Amino acid sequence: MESTKKNTALYWILFLLSVVAFFVVLKSPIGAYCSMVLPFNCTFFAKALDLL
Repeated sequence: MESTKKNTALYWILFLLSVVAFFVVLKSPIGAYCSMVLPFNCTFFAKALDLL
């Protein structure tokens, strides 16, 4: 069986972008909706660590 290395660079970039989006939404007047970005943070972080 071959072991292939997965490229997770895209998920790291998406994770960092979602963290930036979280803080942008947090500091905006609609800061109460910052929890809407959290699923993206968690999902992209887990995919970047190859947990999912």
